[in-house]
Parts: sequence; C-alpha cells; structure tokens
Amino acid sequence: MTSPPMLEMLWEADDPAEVITNRFGLADAAAARRWVTEALARHWSVDVTSCERIVMSHTNALAWVDTPSGRMIAKWSVAPERFARLAALARLTVELEARGVPVSAPVAAPDGRLQVEVDGVSLAVQHVVAGDLLDTGDLGLVRATGAVLARLHDVLATSTAAGELLALVDPPALLPDRVTGWLDAAPAHLATPACDTLRRLLVDLPAGPLPTQLVHGDVRAANVLCTSDAVAAVLDLEEARCDHAVVEMARAAVLLGTRFHDWGPVTPDVHDSLRAGYESVRPLTPLEARWWDVLVLWTSLAMIPPGEDPTGWGPAAADLAVRLDGPSPDPDAPTT
Repeated sequence: MTSPPMLEMLWEADDPAEVITNRFGLADAAAARRWVTEALARHWSVDVTSCERIVMSHTNALAWVDTPSGRMIAKWSVAPERFARLAALARLTVELEARGVPVSAPVAAPDGRLQVEVDGVSLAVQHVVAGDLLDTGDLGLVRATGAVLARLHDVLATSTAAGELLALVDPPALLPDRVTGWLDAAPAHLATPACDTLRRLLVDLPAGPLPTQLVHGDVRAANVLCTSDAVAAVLDLEEARCDHAVVEMARAAVLLGTRFHDWGPVTPDVHDSLRAGYESVRPLTPLEARWWDVLVLWTSLAMIPPGEDPTGWGPAAADLAVRLDGPSPDPDAPTT
C-alpha cells in the first residue's frame, strides 16, 4: 500500500484534505489509511491489503478496502451523540437481513460487537454489495424497489430492534397539521396555483388517524443498489425515523431519481411503478390511498428551489397539480 487513498466529499464542497484533518483528526490520506488498517486488524482481525478511497460526509467517513475475504467498507462517525443510535441501527440491520430484507448488514467483530467505539469514533465494517445505483429509467427495477420498500415496512412494523430505535426518536406531528403548517409558512416563491390545489385536496380528505412506525428515512436511487433484474440492497438507514409508511412511500416516489449531486424530478410513470410494486406486497388502506396524491404533490412542491430551477421541479409540480385538478375548462367552449 504505497499510494494513499483518494479523499472525496460526498455532498459538501469543502476541501477533503482539510476535512480529514479538521473534522476527523487524521493528518492526511496516508494517516487515514493507516488508522483504518490498524483498527480493522485490531478489532476485526481483518488484514487490509489496500485502501482505494475514503469518502466523507458531515460527521461520517467511509473507506473502501480490499481484504483476503473480499472488498469491505469501514464506516465511522465522529459524533458521540449518535453512537447509541448507530449501535441500535446496526442491530436493526442484522435483524432485517435475517428476516429477508436485502440490506448491507455489519460484520460482527470477534467479540460480537457490531459497532466498535475506538479512538473517539464509532466504527463498523460491512461487505461491499455488488450492484449499481438504481436507474429510474428501468420501471421494472422501480417496481421491484417498491416491493422491497413494502417488505421493509412490514418488518420494521414488528421488529424488536425497531422498537429500540423508536424510543430514541420523536413521534411526528399530526399529518394534516404538518401539511397545512408547511403551506402557511411556505416562502413567497411557492405562492403558486399548485399550492392552491394542495389546499383543496386537503379539504376533501376524510378524517382518521394513520398509524406510525419506524421508516427508512431516505429511500432514493443513491441508497438502492440493483443487479440487472433485482434490488441487491437498500443502504443507509441512518435517517430512520418515526413516520407514516405512506409518507415515506410518497416521498420516495418523488425523490427516487436523486443521487449525490443530481436532484431532479422523475416522471409520473416512476411514481406509479413504485406504488404498484409497493402495493403488490402491501396494499394501501383506503385512507392511505386518499393521502397519496396530497403527499406526492406536497413533496414535489417542497423541492422547488428559490430562484433558478435548473432541473424543473416547478414545472413538474405544476403539471402534477393540473392532473390532480382535472382538465381546465375550455373558455371557448359553448355554454348551455
């Protein structure tokens, strides 16, 4: 291992050479490689033969390493306030894998720990899952993603480890209050006819509570690995939270095409395919089905940026609102 690993930032525009030092306390890329190599040898008895890249995001870092047993990822956090949550998430991911949900579960250390606290960080190791990020142009894979999301929700609704995590998160506010509160506080650039459509749809919704549960929190192409015909793994449960399953499903439908630096809307066919796959496993209740259009439009509107809109969130939300409102009357049509 003579060449230091490549340092990259996942989201931020910061200099990764500065971040590895100032945020993660390592002198440079070579020092980071040595630390990862020594930590895996000491705590997992894993011999790292090479470390090709380290990617950083906020308080997390991921190192891709080669070992005699295949490629692995070492992931660590420097945020102590998240260590208990990370340990609970590790236990949850192992349970999900055991119950047939395609995830990338952590590899236990010889002493049984899934997250090891060492040198002031919380560290985990997992095998690299073969696959490519979801291509939303393949509606068959989008449908498969919907089916996997439904299975994930089913398991999360009954999981012991999910219950442990629910104790660490706050329950959501009532859903009608969340949407109306967002509308009332929406910035000026969102004062559009589509917002008026959203208000009308809310008025027509029947009353009734929707159940809450633990949900993934960040379902989109960047977190879905696929083979040519199946979902290989749903990644990154770190944003798991308490919410309504249909809220997550609608949000996933709108944001499914987003990766790391590409935040553009998908087509209505993608929304429909994700929902069809989901309902092939877990049909929506009548009340959830009534909320679907509201939630898809709400999420679409929330993505419209102020100023320039290079990927077209505004037109996508406007088109959706028109479809939900029905065809506009023809002003030139004869009247009776």
